[in-house]
Amino acid sequence: MNKYNIFISAIFLILIFSCSEDTLDVVRTGRISGKVVDKVTGERLSGAKITTNPASTTVFTDSLGNFNMDNIIVDDYSVQAELAGYSSAFESTTVLDGVLSQVSFELTVADTENLPPLAPTLVSPEDGAEELPLEVTFIWESSDPDGDELTYTLDLRNGSTDEMQIFEVGQDTSYTVNNLQLATKYFWQVTVTDDTNDPVRSIISEFKTLTFPDNPFIFVKKMNDNLVIYSGGEDPLAGNGQEPDFNVLQLTSENVNSFKPRKSNVLNRIAFLRNSGGATQIYTMNFDGTDVRQVTGQRPLAGFRVEQLSYTWALGDSKLYYPHFDKLYSINPDGTGNKLEYTTSDGSFISEVAVPEFDDDLVLLKTNNSSGYEVRIYTVRLSTDLEENVILENVQGAAGGIDLSANADRVLYFWDTEEAQNSAYKIFESRIFLKTIGSPDPPVQLETDAITGENELDTRFSPSEGGVIFTRVKNNTNAIPDIYSILFDDNQNDLLLFTNSFMPDWE
Repeated sequence: MNKYNIFISAIFLILIFSCSEDTLDVVRTGRISGKVVDKVTGERLSGAKITTNPASTTVFTDSLGNFNMDNIIVDDYSVQAELAGYSSAFESTTVLDGVLSQVSFELTVADTENLPPLAPTLVSPEDGAEELPLEVTFIWESSDPDGDELTYTLDLRNGSTDEMQIFEVGQDTSYTVNNLQLATKYFWQVTVTDDTNDPVRSIISEFKTLTFPDNPFIFVKKMNDNLVIYSGGEDPLAGNGQEPDFNVLQLTSENVNSFKPRKSNVLNRIAFLRNSGGATQIYTMNFDGTDVRQVTGQRPLAGFRVEQLSYTWALGDSKLYYPHFDKLYSINPDGTGNKLEYTTSDGSFISEVAVPEFDDDLVLLKTNNSSGYEVRIYTVRLSTDLEENVILENVQGAAGGIDLSANADRVLYFWDTEEAQNSAYKIFESRIFLKTIGSPDPPVQLETDAITGENELDTRFSPSEGGVIFTRVKNNTNAIPDIYSILFDDNQNDLLLFTNSFMPDWE
């Protein structure tokens, strides 16, 4: 090998080792230091044992009560100080890369006549647990050497916002907290007191909530006088016997009115309606509720009663179709390309629209007069403005909740079988109907478990079209709605999916 080749080989080896070193994971560390003193006298306490959770190293205070902990991995820690004759103490700190974090302890002499309670042991959730639901039950244990009555306080800190929630639990040793945030690390600690000695704190434990799951359902709940959009799941291990309200996650704020969600699995977006500036506009957001964008603007949804209006994704989810009085408009999801698609010939209001998956020129419409009645449900060919099939007309009472199968051969809707018409638009006994297009047979009423005085509304096909999801609610004012599903070829009773919920979508 000549000198030139040796030189090139050496350079090559240097490059290899340089690249290898660049790929090594660098452990980021910092330091913790502090002091331990007597709370009353201020005397510096030597020999106090200092530990951390998560565990790192154990040190003892020197003759001046000082301690140092080096090479501590970057993280959030609970630091504990213990010394015979004193009650243990805990302090939280965050270790940052190359930074010295300082903590101080003031220990209280233990009362030998009335001993303090034992520091609570945190049982559940386990320290470091991940993918926990947004409703967590905290469980702990403690006791008192003298048999004193104990009361507890739960401290819960959001690791992302540093927001601290304090819950006065009383004498229970468990407490449930809901509406936690997605993909968030939380820290929790329990304090116990016997009302004689100083309060005693547990170590600080941590857990992380789940990242956004693939929930198939979206729906609405009423909260703080506003409508709020949620998603929910179906327990794959439970079958038809699952408990309701599985994996329910809040997507929109309770401070604004958001409703009628429609899911797009093509765009991974959820469209929904929101009241803005006195108008009802279409918005979209990610499946986890982030990146909210307004779609419509100068021409919002309009017609008979906002809660009765509906819209749909169309043309492979490249468009949204929506009603504006007697007209049907389309708009791109980014808010551009607003276009008139159809106008009713008699001036009746368009309230709802649905489209099939495999025919871009066909739409299913529900129209009504300005009082919500004189309902017609029919299909229209947009290229010709001609009606093709009339599903429902010349009936009394309210109807709606229209949905159209992918092949445009079946139509789903509800109709008030009491045929009631009144100024309050009160529906008394609506039921679900299925009509096969092109068949001379009349619509078929689905057999459900609804009883007299209950309404079935908000009907939607399942993704496979083998079943229906719908809202069931009593017809009295302020009745609480629930969401059910039923399969066409199943002898099982209706399956309760979500309580205190309505306006479902299932895509």
